Amino acid sequence: MSTLRSISAFLAALAVTGSVGVGYAQGVKGSNQDLPELGSPANAAISIDEEYHAGLSYVNQIRNTGLILTDPEISQYAQEIGHSLSSHAEEGQHQFYYFVLRDPVVNAFAVPGGFVAIHSGLILATRNENELAGVLAHETAHVTQRHLVRQLIDQSHEGLLASAAMLAAVLLGATAGHGSPDAIEGAILAGQSAMIQHQINYTRSSEFEADRIGISTMANAGYDPLGVASFFDYMGREGPEPSRVNAVQFLIDHPIFSDRVAEARDRADQIGRIRHEDSLSYRLIKERLRSVAGDPPVARQYYVSLLKNGGGKTIEERYGKDVAEILTRNPAAAIPDLQELVREYPKVTQFYGALGQAYLANNQVRDSEVILERAMTLFPRNVPITIRLAETLMRAGDNKRAHLVLLDLFNNVEPTPDQTRLIAKAANTAGDYADSYSYMAEFYLATGNLQMASNQLQMALTLPNLDAVQRARYSARLEEVRAAMPKKNKDQLAEGNRNNSAAEGIRNAPGTGRY
Repeated sequence: MSTLRSISAFLAALAVTGSVGVGYAQGVKGSNQDLPELGSPANAAISIDEEYHAGLSYVNQIRNTGLILTDPEISQYAQEIGHSLSSHAEEGQHQFYYFVLRDPVVNAFAVPGGFVAIHSGLILATRNENELAGVLAHETAHVTQRHLVRQLIDQSHEGLLASAAMLAAVLLGATAGHGSPDAIEGAILAGQSAMIQHQINYTRSSEFEADRIGISTMANAGYDPLGVASFFDYMGREGPEPSRVNAVQFLIDHPIFSDRVAEARDRADQIGRIRHEDSLSYRLIKERLRSVAGDPPVARQYYVSLLKNGGGKTIEERYGKDVAEILTRNPAAAIPDLQELVREYPKVTQFYGALGQAYLANNQVRDSEVILERAMTLFPRNVPITIRLAETLMRAGDNKRAHLVLLDLFNNVEPTPDQTRLIAKAANTAGDYADSYSYMAEFYLATGNLQMASNQLQMALTLPNLDAVQRARYSARLEEVRAAMPKKNKDQLAEGNRNNSAAEGIRNAPGTGRY
């Protein structure tokens, strides 16, 4: 699990959010390296809320690198398959957010607080949806079982014991008067070796626990429980071709013990096999990722080669080639096939979205609007379709309507931070400046920046012509934000408002907001 290699980053995030330090578990562990109990008082050292904010801070660091894919179709699928699992996790403390990284490495990792990152390379490496669900169920279990927090607690305790043991050995040698340097060095190395072995045992225990819980979760969600063993066995024996190098990190983060695969198979057999056919969304998203997360010209050549060799004729391969044509700035080549796919498969939302995207890229703005309006009628409040329509309306200059379309959607579906920023942009270009500031406040709240959220709401309240409802809503939200801010931030806010409001107002003046 990658998150087990990110302890320093997590601790740094805890420091950023002002969370308390990590405590340690009481009691001596047995030789079988039992995991700390979830209900023990030591776990109160880091609350669920502190864990969430630390995780959010870490995810924002990732977001700032630009690695998180904001493609609406890919984001929607990640959320759908993730929530199909987390809704069966039998644990209601965490709200989960699944997102895809633009990274060919075959991997996935959990961040404390309910965040699960999926590398694009992992989705492309899986051979079926059961395998993908198995990995995500495993990572979801790492979150629900709070493995990183428990590891931090355990390491604090074991580190103190190991340090004390090494110090005792050194002092004993020194006070005895005959302790040789080699003997003292040996005592230190023995202590360090014990710590390393302890960590190996701990990782092994947490991986087994995540497997057991993940297998039950995916079975409850309707996926074949053999998916976990199937993918781990595949990675351990063969790995995806042609880039075997991209699979190495998965094996480092998810060590494949021989008995681990056997136990996963036994558990799947005990539960019973479940017949789950790959969803069309899974098949389409795999092909979309070849271009969106990779190199579009390379992806286009991949599909050209398929056609030359008699392949490339499945609907997902056709769709993948069309996406590659759009992203290589040749949308005219994709339009005829996408029109045919819409006629042949009128219930597949992805084909409408891609056709609208192709029309827009080909400067056929009106055609894009027509096909996406049709899709909106067939699939009300579908997130990718609504976002594609809003983008088209904004290109057409109908920013007011784009704002209203997105507002209707996000009043019913919680937006991602990037989607919140999109509606802020739509409101700003439509001249709805107060709403634009309000949306940007929500963007900053979603990314953990309470100071900037407060600033945006204050600027909204300074605008003229606010109606009573707007003023009451923004004022109430501002009070909520201020109540959530640490005391030192509140003091800085009182002082900083006088000095910064003018400059901040210029930087975020209507028409110049940062999105």
